[in-house]
Amino acid sequence: MDAIPELRSDAARNRLLVLEAGRRHLVEHGLPLPMNAIAKSAGVGVGTVYRHFPTQSDLVQAIAESAFSDLVRQARAAVDAPDPVVGLRTLLDVAVRRLADPALAVVLAGQLTSGSDQALPAPARELAELTEKVLGRAHMAGVVRSDLTTDDVRRLACGIQHAVKIGDPASVDVYVDVLVAGLRSLP
Repeated sequence: MDAIPELRSDAARNRLLVLEAGRRHLVEHGLPLPMNAIAKSAGVGVGTVYRHFPTQSDLVQAIAESAFSDLVRQARAAVDAPDPVVGLRTLLDVAVRRLADPALAVVLAGQLTSGSDQALPAPARELAELTEKVLGRAHMAGVVRSDLTTDDVRRLACGIQHAVKIGDPASVDVYVDVLVAGLRSLP
C-alpha cells in the first residue's frame, strides 16, 4: 500500500469515514463495493470517495492495509523459525486467522486482480515472497511435498478460512494441524 500524503484534518476524517463505510459494506454484503452507496453510508459525496479511492480495488486494499501489515510482520517471523515445519504451520495459522478480515480475504483470494503478481499490492507481493521462503526452507529440509507451491499454500489457507467461517471458529488449530500433516512428505 502506498503511503498516503498528509491530509487536511477534514480530508483525513472523510477518508476514515469512507474506509469504515467500505468495511461495513464488505462485511455485510461482500463485493462489489458500490461507490454511491459507500458515499451515502459515509455521509460524504461520491466525488470524495473517488478522490481518495479511484477504484474499488484501491478501497479494498486500503481497508486491508492493517491486516496485511500484521500478516507480513508475522510471516517474516515464520521465515526465521528454527524448524521449517513450525514456520509453515505458524504462517498458515496466522494467515487463516487474519483471513477473517474480509478485505484481506478478497485481496488474497485474487478477486481484485487479473492473476498477475504485478497487479497485487506491494504487501501481497511481499507476503508471497515470504511464503516462498518459508516453503523453500521446508522443501530444502525435505519435510513437505515437493510439488507444493506458494499459490497452493495461499489457496489452502483461503479454503481453511472458508471452513472456519461456515463452521466453528474454535476449529482453526485442528484444521491447520490436519493441513500441515497432509502437506508433509511421505516417508
